[in-house]
Amino acid sequence: MTDWDYAPAPESRDVVRLRSSYGLFIDGRFSEPVDGSSFKTVNPASEEVLAEVAEAGPGDVDRAVAAARRAHTDVWGPMRPAERAKYLYRVARLVQERSRELAVLESLDNGKPIRESRDVDVPLVAAHFFHYAGWADKLQHAGFGPDPRPLGVAGQVIPWNFPLLMAAWKLAPALAAGNTCVLKPAETTPLTALLLAEILQQADLPPGVVNVVTGAGGTGRALVSHDGLDKVAFTGSTEVGKEIARTLAGTRTRLTLELGGKAANVVFDDAPIDQAVEGIVNGIFFNQGHVCCAGSRLLVQESVAEPVLDSLKRRLATLRLGDPLDKNTDIGAINSSVQLDRIRELAAAGDAEGAQRWQPACQLPDRGYWFPPTLFTGVSQSHRIAREEIFGPVLSVLTFRTPAEAVEKANNTPYGLSAGVWTEKGSRILWMAQRLRAGVVWANTFNRFDPASPFGGYKESGFGREGGRHGLEAYLAEGNETLGPPKAELSGDGARHG
Repeated sequence: MTDWDYAPAPESRDVVRLRSSYGLFIDGRFSEPVDGSSFKTVNPASEEVLAEVAEAGPGDVDRAVAAARRAHTDVWGPMRPAERAKYLYRVARLVQERSRELAVLESLDNGKPIRESRDVDVPLVAAHFFHYAGWADKLQHAGFGPDPRPLGVAGQVIPWNFPLLMAAWKLAPALAAGNTCVLKPAETTPLTALLLAEILQQADLPPGVVNVVTGAGGTGRALVSHDGLDKVAFTGSTEVGKEIARTLAGTRTRLTLELGGKAANVVFDDAPIDQAVEGIVNGIFFNQGHVCCAGSRLLVQESVAEPVLDSLKRRLATLRLGDPLDKNTDIGAINSSVQLDRIRELAAAGDAEGAQRWQPACQLPDRGYWFPPTLFTGVSQSHRIAREEIFGPVLSVLTFRTPAEAVEKANNTPYGLSAGVWTEKGSRILWMAQRLRAGVVWANTFNRFDPASPFGGYKESGFGREGGRHGLEAYLAEGNETLGPPKAELSGDGARHG
């Protein structure tokens, strides 16, 4: 019998018009940094330099915050909520119209498979803008007081794993609530945020309502510590989140954090194995495991561990690793050499601590950053691979005998972002959900997102919620709350005056 294979099905890059260099988006237009420099962003699948991007310095952050303050005071804050909604609807429609361009650029700059950026990321971006456009003129009914008002200026720092989607998660509720924003994308994935800035121009969003300052950690620190912010929202690592919390401690700047995770995906003996295996694969190998809520710990009931693992290994052998722009690709490139080194280090720790590594036969491309789908068996709760967030396509497998043991092992982590439960018994799902210390518990599915549903964590996974009406709360003040710059007034030229 002849083995059938997939013919290449690459998505064309021609839909994307890459510039050789990109400036900062401040006050409605692109400009060169006044005290910053520049850096290169690369395609992680090929190590090809895609573009040179401006790196904002403290003076550029000053300019962006000043522009956001003027826009909030003069235009966006006083604007009728129904008018603000029109802009959000317009952005949502433009995202849909330019969805192919956005998806290709996201895969080029991030390394994720095109079918994920095309079928998951970009549709969810449009959905979030549509959802919050509907809330813009209904804020008094959101349950956060009879006269909720915007906080003012929000500084928002987003990660590299879902660059465009995380931008939408933060911008849409902030804008619907009447705030203006300064967005700082990750240094390895700035391009879709800059394309979104072009879309905001196309939507005629008033200048200064959204500003995009690109750069690395120094830019992020300059933004989150800026005197002129009323709100900081951060998604990223727990270590950086703690640093931001220390920086803002004792100030009036509000803070929400969505940080790391080490989610348990719990499979009971009555779960449909084939369905559960698909959920396991989606839980950890979606986006190469670059997901804060990834199901990186598989807890499988001892009596079905063998058939579940056999089925899982067969399924992993069918995953296709390679060109992110190929529509047949399941596993794309690791986002950066730094992240690849981190994954390799923790996988090596799993070997050294006695866990058994299994990987399907997989040929890695010669260039780029790649790591094959990997699972470890014989894992104990003391192993680093069971405790630390790997943020890569690596699954640790543990077993349990009773539901109580499953809960104990699932909660034995400093994180608390998400969990999954696989069973045919609805009563068991509810019993587990009440006891799992996780912000999101999925039942017989995993990695399902909806703009109407809140998302967030406990413990070292952060605090605050994004999505749904709950996502508005972090951007609203009570009617009698004092608003304005928390520690300083900003002059028109961006200088800070105590």
